[in-house]
Amino acid sequence: MANTLALKKVAGKTLNLAFVALTTGALVASCAVPGSYRPELYAESAYVPYTLAAGDRLRIIVFGQDALSNTYSVDGAGRIAMPLIGSVPVQGLPVPAVEQEIAARLRNGFVREPRVSVEVEAFRPFFVLGEVTTAGQYPFVEAMTARTAIAIAGGFGPRGYQGAVDLTRVIDGVPVTGRVPLDTPVRPGDTITVRERIF
Repeated sequence: MANTLALKKVAGKTLNLAFVALTTGALVASCAVPGSYRPELYAESAYVPYTLAAGDRLRIIVFGQDALSNTYSVDGAGRIAMPLIGSVPVQGLPVPAVEQEIAARLRNGFVREPRVSVEVEAFRPFFVLGEVTTAGQYPFVEAMTARTAIAIAGGFGPRGYQGAVDLTRVIDGVPVTGRVPLDTPVRPGDTITVRERIF
């Protein structure tokens, strides 16, 4: 009988320890940095040439062709629609590549020696979610950081964690999310999420 009681006590202690370990593991996991975050990817992507996507607005000038020179928006399929040459895919392309593509299409039976200039008139918006005063979509501002983005969204909410934010960015066609400092540069299309503080 004594042996049986001793075994029950040991078993009870083992279960308690297992519960504590599982609870601690869950807490640590909940505080862990979101998956697929590698800091070097953010550092590299902050300085690569800007590539176009849905929501960007372009100012395109074809010199000597006033009917073609205009402002064009990149649609949800990543294309712009121009007179004469129709739909032009620009998703994922830097501006110089778009200039070359438009010139090549115009040269194909429309304009003898086209000279094309493309500039981004308005960048696609960025998004702020979570514990901020006014979550939503906002127009991109040059040289913006996560701190600036939160200020544009009205600042931290009363429960917002102010030590870092989660930033989601499409890198090489894949959304990557990671915990970053507030002074991290923000790019068009990024999503900044402010987590709720634990205490």
